[in-house]
Amino acid sequence: MLGYTIRRVLLAVFVLWGVVTVVFIIVRLVPSDPAVLVAGIDATPEQIATIRARMGLDQPLVVQYIGYVAGAVRGDFGISYTYGAPAMELVAQVLPNTALLAFLGCTLAVIVSFPLGLLAALRVNRFTDRVVTTASLFTQALPGFWVGVVLMLVFSQMLRLLPSAGLGSPDALVLPVVTVALPFIAILTRMTRSGLLEVVGEGYITTARAKGLSERIVILTHAARNALIPVVTLVGLEFGALLGGAVITETVFSFPGVGKLLVSSILSRDYNLVQACVVIIAAAFVIVNLLVDLLYGYLDPRVRLAK
Repeated sequence: MLGYTIRRVLLAVFVLWGVVTVVFIIVRLVPSDPAVLVAGIDATPEQIATIRARMGLDQPLVVQYIGYVAGAVRGDFGISYTYGAPAMELVAQVLPNTALLAFLGCTLAVIVSFPLGLLAALRVNRFTDRVVTTASLFTQALPGFWVGVVLMLVFSQMLRLLPSAGLGSPDALVLPVVTVALPFIAILTRMTRSGLLEVVGEGYITTARAKGLSERIVILTHAARNALIPVVTLVGLEFGALLGGAVITETVFSFPGVGKLLVSSILSRDYNLVQACVVIIAAAFVIVNLLVDLLYGYLDPRVRLAK
């Protein structure tokens, strides 16, 4: 288990280094000059040159890269051109909102999808199973931005029940949470159903039934324990994806999270803030994936031994 953990940690570090490098290269390939954006269109060439020197843009790319990586390790991505504050501080202010949105979305998805997947597995190839399967496929195919707009139109504009933007009250979380949870509910429901159907034909399930145990005990006690191992992994992976993939939802609902901050920083070409947002999102995703890998290796000895 120790060797498995070390390999996973080293892989996570390598992935983070790769993300930091790719972000550095992409930002440098953008044709706009950050110094011109900071100085303004009326700035003189001398003023632009001074700002470029202060930002370190006059140095060779290798020197810039080393300084950028060193700053990323310390959590220092420079000053935001738009807000005039450290980029990392701005990200840290809104990161809890995104984490809350992801946590509530995952929680709602687990609460809804586990019973639906279990019900579909117990009623396989029956009317209930077909309804659940069809509904999950339909829900998964819906674009996230369209779902958000429709929910906003119905519950905010037509029924006047929920706020459509911001985070001024707890009920403002309802529509964004439902929007991010719906596709996850569809995926998790199908995964729960398929996992249960995969193990119900195993020998130990047949033995449990031969002992005279009720079907409910067989499914909930024996089958679900092994069937839910990949489901637990999926929950962790989806939580990491929600941390970095809530950009559309946060933008639609003007939700003050990392995704909305990233979009606004891209539109204003605030490169320091863009770098901070992307690296933090990637780091959160990699860390969650690392924890899931370690948990999976602990829950399923076959995976640990195979590695």
